Amino acid sequence: MIVNSAENASTLATTNLAANLADVRNRIANARSSNELQLPTLVAVSKRQPHDRIEAALAAGQRVFGENRVKEAQVRWASRCGLYPDLRLHLIGPLQTNKAADAVALFDVIEVVDRPKLARSLSTEMVRQGRRLPCYVQVNTGEEDQKSGIRPKEADDFINFCQNECDLDIVGLMCIPPVDEEPAMHFALLRTIAERNILPCLSMGMSGDYEEAVRFGATSVRVGSAIFGSRET
Repeated sequence: MIVNSAENASTLATTNLAANLADVRNRIANARSSNELQLPTLVAVSKRQPHDRIEAALAAGQRVFGENRVKEAQVRWASRCGLYPDLRLHLIGPLQTNKAADAVALFDVIEVVDRPKLARSLSTEMVRQGRRLPCYVQVNTGEEDQKSGIRPKEADDFINFCQNECDLDIVGLMCIPPVDEEPAMHFALLRTIAERNILPCLSMGMSGDYEEAVRFGATSVRVGSAIFGSRET
C-alpha cells in the first residue's frame, strides 16, 4: 500500500493544532477567578502562519483571529470571511493611517489606536463605510521608544479624545509588556487605567504569559505559538 506522506503530515498537523487549542482553552479556564462567569476570548494570532494551519484552526472551531498587517490579512481572510459568518478578525499590529480604510473594511475589532492622527482617520473611515467597530487604545506600559502605544500618563486624555472628539467606540485597552520585565506589573497598570476610565475590556497576555494575564482580569488573550507552533520566517 502506498502511503501519502503529505496527507499524513497534514492530518498530524491538524490533530496537534486541535490539541494545542484545547490545552490553551483549558489553561484559560483554570486561570480565571472562580467568580468570573465568562471566559476570556481567545484570539488566535495567525500572522505569517501557513494556510494549512489556519484551516486546521478553523476545523477545530476557532473563530477569532488576530493579524498584524492589513495587506497580509486581506490575502489570508478575504475569501474566508464569506465561508465563516461567525469569524471575527482583530487587528493587533501597528496601523498606518493610509491603511485605515482597508482595516475598517476587513477587521471587526481594532486593538491598536495609539495616536490622534490614526484616531481621526479611523473615525472618518467608519463614518464613510457605515461601520462602527469596537476599538482598543494601545498603551505602551513599558514606555519603550521602539514600541507603539500611548504613554500611560497620556492615556486618560487620549481615551477622552478618542471617545468625545472622534466618536470612536473605545471598549478597552491593549498592551504588550517589555520582554525583559515581569508582565504582572504591566497587566496591573493596564487594569488600573481601564478601571479609572470605566472601560470593560482588557486585551493582554500572549503565549508566554496569558495565564497570568487572565488572573489580572484579561478579557481577551492573544496567543500564537502556543497554538500554531513556530511561525514561518
